[in-house]
Amino acid sequence: MRHAVILAHPKSASFCAAIARTCVETLTSLGDEVILRDLYEMAFDPCMKASELPADTGFAAGPDVVAERQLLADIDSFIFVYPFWFNAPPAILKGYVDRVFCMGFGYGPAFGGTEPLLVGKCLTSFSTSGAPQHWVNSTGALKTLMAVFDLHLAGVCGLVVEDHRHFGSILSNLTQEAGDDILSDVRTTLTAFSNRSRASLRKPT
Repeated sequence: MRHAVILAHPKSASFCAAIARTCVETLTSLGDEVILRDLYEMAFDPCMKASELPADTGFAAGPDVVAERQLLADIDSFIFVYPFWFNAPPAILKGYVDRVFCMGFGYGPAFGGTEPLLVGKCLTSFSTSGAPQHWVNSTGALKTLMAVFDLHLAGVCGLVVEDHRHFGSILSNLTQEAGDDILSDVRTTLTAFSNRSRASLRKPT
């Protein structure tokens, strides 16, 4: 399988960055191909341009979006890594989805609406927050985010949502032991996903 790990955190030393590196290392060790897209390091422009919006007069993806889509053309699995900011992904990730996964890549025109273009490809997310895990769960913050982001994106583009692992209480005083436990969870999640995918590929058709 070919994976794209899409990191949306401005600090290279952040725990999200450590999760992204762990994703790359784990999947590579399993024999999969992985590319890392660090959106802040790339200085990705999240602002949708008027010329990119579908219109009867015509529209076209920007040069940066065209290049990104070419890079992602053969990807089987998208892995988002990001912090909760006001219970939502950072603007740079939302803008990346808006511009890259829109008409012409994530979905295309069809009679009476649109049709998904990424059918069968997978989406996995790893998110973090400073809020305690129990608060994120009890308030419905994660469930709400998944409804408007993960599940909506998957539904429009035809993606299969494999998992969304959220880690709360990610603060500057996070202990080495607690951090190691979380990264172990990431490895376990990805290893299980990779094994399921390999088993599926081995099934007779």
